[in-house]
Amino acid sequence: MAKKIIEYQHIIWDWNGTLINDTWLVVEIINKMLARRNLQEVNQERHRDVFDFPVMKYYSTLGFDFSKESFEKLTDEFISEYYDRFNECKLFDEAEGVLKKIGEKGILQSVLSASKEDLLKAKIKHYGIDKYFYNIIGLRNHYAESKIERGKTWVAQLNLEARDVFLIGDTMHDYEVSRSIGCDCLLVANGHHSYERLVSHGVKVIKTLQEISLKL
Repeated sequence: MAKKIIEYQHIIWDWNGTLINDTWLVVEIINKMLARRNLQEVNQERHRDVFDFPVMKYYSTLGFDFSKESFEKLTDEFISEYYDRFNECKLFDEAEGVLKKIGEKGILQSVLSASKEDLLKAKIKHYGIDKYFYNIIGLRNHYAESKIERGKTWVAQLNLEARDVFLIGDTMHDYEVSRSIGCDCLLVANGHHSYERLVSHGVKVIKTLQEISLKL
């Protein structure tokens, strides 16, 4: 990150694990699914070590057998409970404060997520923070594939130079998205990837959103 956040014209936020604390819920639901199939359960530390995009890779690493049941069926099982219980999750403590401070600086903000777009918009509205976003971009399905193409299309629509865009996320996929766009990136290690995993790739990493807030 060569510039201060306030020197960028647009901030793109990831959602899951970056603004909303949902890692614990993902692990709970995955463990129920693993137990039903007599597979070894995971803790949050293990989850942060192996979680990946596309999510099909994560399922495969955990031992789900696609020759017995399809990835789509497994995902539908996960999503059914996830959205039933999602409102149990809370925003990270500093999330709304950071969004408010950035907005007060006159910087536009958006969300780019691998979640299904209509559900993503509904959830962000539920938490009362939709007012901070110029746009909310998700995928057309809930299979959590790559969001690279959606990101590239969105930056093209913004009609900004990549150097004027800044992406904040919590996984290496967010870093991959930023590289495909050509923009700077900051990763927050309180979501779905561990601090050690993130810093091993040489990307700028912080531990909480409070570190952003203190610099605004």
